[in-house]
Amino acid sequence: MSLFRSSIDGLVPYEPGKPVEAVQRELGLEHVVKLASNEGPFPPFPAALEAMERAAPELNRYPDGGAWTLRSALAERHGIAFEEVIVGAGADGIIDLLAQATLDPGDDVVCGWPSFPSYVLTAAKLGAEARRVPLGDHTYALDGLLEAIGPRTKLVYVCHPNNPTGTANGRDELLAFLDRLPEHVLCVLDQAYFEYIDDPDYLDGLDLFREGRRVAVLRTFSKIYGLAGLRVGWGVAPADVATATSKVRRAFDVAAAAQAAALASLDGAEEISRRRRLNATGRDRLAEILSSHGLEPVGPSRGNFLFVDVGGGRELFDRLQREGVIVRPLDSFGAPEAIRITVGTPEENEVFAVALGHVLSGVS
Repeated sequence: MSLFRSSIDGLVPYEPGKPVEAVQRELGLEHVVKLASNEGPFPPFPAALEAMERAAPELNRYPDGGAWTLRSALAERHGIAFEEVIVGAGADGIIDLLAQATLDPGDDVVCGWPSFPSYVLTAAKLGAEARRVPLGDHTYALDGLLEAIGPRTKLVYVCHPNNPTGTANGRDELLAFLDRLPEHVLCVLDQAYFEYIDDPDYLDGLDLFREGRRVAVLRTFSKIYGLAGLRVGWGVAPADVATATSKVRRAFDVAAAAQAAALASLDGAEEISRRRRLNATGRDRLAEILSSHGLEPVGPSRGNFLFVDVGGGRELFDRLQREGVIVRPLDSFGAPEAIRITVGTPEENEVFAVALGHVLSGVS
């Protein structure tokens, strides 16, 4: 008899982007730019830093396990009942909670592919199956998702925009999809990159939820807010779903400093707008750099990253890393032929331009 559950036999651990310090040490580099993990390139808001400093003397105490103050603020700000708000260790943490609360062995989830690996991993850990539907033109094929749904499907994920391709479904097709979704299935609309969007055809999941649609909508403070290192995300879901996630949540899931920083970040609308504009400019610059070398990124990208087919993602990742630039190979996302490049600061984007030029011209 094996010590380990058979459901994890085929799993490959999630591969995070390598830390800058590790790459510097391994390759003997003085300067390394990390464009791998879709982190925002800018630090936490000043108000968030101040909130963490105020929280520091009380870190001998456990955090508020129910994240009451943060959930209350999010509920009031977005016109949603307190009982419908979930806070977790990043949007990824809420994906895990939803899976734990809903999936029995033999159940299944449906998602597009390539897409965010956590949809597949959280299902597999529980002995459930992930039905992966190939993207259409690098975008979620919503009709294909509907066709893949079976009697034991519990969750269907729509990554909106999709990580790693950056594409998003239009308003009308998403509404039509939800209209046809069977009642026994919960749609999880993952909008982790919501704050980067400036597109009138993009459908805000919170609007859907307030209209009474039975969906779960995910958001995070890890991207534009600059709090990736604190791991705090949030979402909304029908009250029965939110209550079920609270039953499987660890007692003190989100640290006190994370809750304080997230709460203090809620009033940063002006800075969010500034970062959104800088991201769009940087994304255009990365596309220009790639195109100048005959590499055409998938688009339009709605997030803070670009996806590009390079014929062999792992090889180009290794070569760029030796030049001091870390990008993301996409084997674990289901796209081994491609890389994903996160938008950095203007200076970081130019470092990437030089490194890519060196790699593709054979200069070292």
